[in-house]
Parts: sequence; C-alpha cells; structure tokens
Amino acid sequence: MSHALTPSQTIGPFYWGTIVNAYHADLAPTGVAGERIEVVLKLHDVDGAVVPDGVFEIWQANSHGRYNHPEDRRNLPLDAGFEGYGRAGTFTDGTSRFTTVKPGRVPWPAGGLQAPHINVSIFARGVLNRLATRLYFDGDPALAEDPVLKLVEPGRRDTLIAKRDGNGTWLLPIHLGGPNETVFFDV
Repeated sequence: MSHALTPSQTIGPFYWGTIVNAYHADLAPTGVAGERIEVVLKLHDVDGAVVPDGVFEIWQANSHGRYNHPEDRRNLPLDAGFEGYGRAGTFTDGTSRFTTVKPGRVPWPAGGLQAPHINVSIFARGVLNRLATRLYFDGDPALAEDPVLKLVEPGRRDTLIAKRDGNGTWLLPIHLGGPNETVFFDV
C-alpha cells in the first residue's frame, strides 16, 4: 500500500498535477441558508510579492453557527450540501476565490460567542507546516467582543479583518512575513 505525503510533510510546491482534484472553492450550493458571499484571499511573500503557487484551505460554521463535524452536537440546523470546507490553489496573481455563506457565531469554550469568522490554513513554498489564521468581517459589531481577536495586539488586528470591495467581495491579503505580516496562530 502506498502512502502519499501530506502537505505538512513536504516543503512544496507539492501539489502540481493534483490541484484540480483538490480544488473545492464553492462551499455553499443552492439551497444553503444564509447570506451568500465571495471571499478572495491573496497570498504575499515576506517582500510583498504575490505567491502564485500556494494553497488555501478554509473551514467555517454554517450561517446558523454550527460546524459540519461530529463533535458539534449542538441543536442547530445543518444544511444539506454544506461541508464548511474549501481548498484552492492560488492563481498567478496570488489569489484564491471562495463562494460560501457568511458564518454564524460559534461558542467560545470559556463562555460567550465568537464573532463570525472563517478559519484559514496556508501552505506555500518554504513553509514546512501549515500556517493558521482567521478571516473576520469588517464592520461586524461582534468584533469588539471576540475572545480570540482580543488576544491579538490591537495594532495587528487589521491583518485578520477582510474588507469589502465595490462589488461586495470580501478581500483579505495574507502576508507570510515582513512589515505587514498576518497574525498566525499556533495549532
């Protein structure tokens, strides 16, 4: 039996030839409840140049605030066809696009609710283990009370907050290092 290396076991770029099979960027098929949104993540290296051969994975709750996962046993609706998981390689301009629904709030283990967010993992050349961060939504009133965001130095919180463009698309640049480095979390 052969065993393929996983992304965290390789340096990369590790997915050429398999990215078409790994591309899953529409998380919310027709009929899924909630506000349908488009999210664009743009990957930059330490010098600010775009990274055309990275991979983004996203994981989120549905619009009711429930994850499609056996550990989430809360009595909230699950939408048929909504997995809450997406994966896409970056294009030559460093972007990946996802269509989904705006996630609902999920509980914090110590009590209270987290602001709506999308969990983001990054795989790229020179990155030995995945990097984990979050995407929050600019203008959401729950940002002020989010327990994870409160742990981030105030001057760096903007690296986690997506802004809307003129077409309503949520945009978040991800910087692997340098003066605009994104906040990454231990996983």
